[in-house]
Amino acid sequence: MDLIVDRLAALAHPQRLALFRLLVRRYPDQVPAGELVQVLQAPPNTVSSYLSTLRHAGLITQTRAGRSLLYRVDMAQAGALMAYLAADCCRGRPELCSPFSATSTGAPDVSSPAYNVLFICTGNSARSIFGEAILRDLGEGRFNAYSAGTRPSSELNPFALHVLEANGHDTSNLRAKTIEEFRTGDAPRFDFVFTVCDTAANEECPAWPGQPITAHWGQPDPVKATGTDPEKALAFRRTYAALRKRIEAFASLSIEALDRLSLQHAVDDLAAKKEPA
Repeated sequence: MDLIVDRLAALAHPQRLALFRLLVRRYPDQVPAGELVQVLQAPPNTVSSYLSTLRHAGLITQTRAGRSLLYRVDMAQAGALMAYLAADCCRGRPELCSPFSATSTGAPDVSSPAYNVLFICTGNSARSIFGEAILRDLGEGRFNAYSAGTRPSSELNPFALHVLEANGHDTSNLRAKTIEEFRTGDAPRFDFVFTVCDTAANEECPAWPGQPITAHWGQPDPVKATGTDPEKALAFRRTYAALRKRIEAFASLSIEALDRLSLQHAVDDLAAKKEPA
């Protein structure tokens, strides 16, 4: 009971809660302390205090890589806290437990003709566009693929378009879009939402209707590549190849045979597999 109280107390502070939610969005990444300071725009000693409180409550883990401290949410312990609230505090009361149960059980609608999947990055000029094009062509009618940016560019990156065309994708109907386009009443209801850049995952966004399965599949931004044009083109090809490998594995999942928890573990496992350099 003392541990449960400690965890609830750790999350009762607005900034600590914001930090915890950020690490949930970035899971399974291990995020450097310096990046957390930048995102929260708080003094380093303040963020260090927040991290210490969450870590001692057992909600996050800390590892060291050289001189850097890396932090990741402990999903097992966070899940145990949610399970306690549902099982012990709700005591089976429908008016309390039903909303929690509705968002934490069940898989995507298997009666739907295809699963709707949204890829999100900041600019929607390269990485998320790769995701949309790859899944659209690999999905074989099982998936409707979409992409959007939190701060979209006005046009697609020409290096990204060249890589897609070189790999046989039709780019004629691709365009940069904002996530607001998919928050209207007639927008698709998504079964899966994947962030493919750290910046987009770091941003506070409202929850998607229907509580789709989400995962962070962060990839380096090829748009930031420097050097000659061939060197820049290589960065785009590497990002495309890494996303294609991950999407191929996702498209091969037996979604219809898995419950929600198993699906969430599956997409998290795909994110945890590091691509060779």
